[in-house]
Amino acid sequence: MTRVLLATRNAKKLEELRRILDAQGISSIEVLGLSDVEEFEEAPETGATFEANALAKARDAAAATGLPSVADDSGIAVDALNGMPGVLSARWAGRHGDDRANLELVLAQTSDTPDERMGAAFVCAAALVVPGGEESVVRGEWRGSLARKPRGTNGFGYDPIFVPEGEVRTSAELDPAEKDEVSHRGRALRALLPHLREL
Repeated sequence: MTRVLLATRNAKKLEELRRILDAQGISSIEVLGLSDVEEFEEAPETGATFEANALAKARDAAAATGLPSVADDSGIAVDALNGMPGVLSARWAGRHGDDRANLELVLAQTSDTPDERMGAAFVCAAALVVPGGEESVVRGEWRGSLARKPRGTNGFGYDPIFVPEGEVRTSAELDPAEKDEVSHRGRALRALLPHLREL
């Protein structure tokens, strides 16, 4: 059994990677989270791109633990906000991880935007760093548009206001398996699978 560290404390992200591996029949990998390893100092996310932040987190985790490490950085890019919040998605309202405040700020900033300009995309970069070995970075995007008010209780972050292309439901109204199939993180993590199979 190969142990791989997913550099997150987000239980929903851990479950998502485990479900994707199960769905692909990969049973030789045990996914650990940051709460399963000894604490180490994590550098702040200061990269200008999702890829830079994901790679920095994966490098830190691999160096500190000696385990092959996966990290992701993701967010929402709103067309009417010139691609913002982007890499600042988790702290758009000022405090890191205040999902409700972040979402409400985006809704306030787009309140007078016409429907046809409410386009948005969820973006995820995922990196795998093997100690003393390869580094891989992949990207997944999920296009859609913003709803005017939050709907649904599945997911986290901006899920309650993101309506994927071809859907009437928000991302937070999709069940987890449906979301894994099409989401930005699902796409990025599946793109990493060939590299994970080689471990």
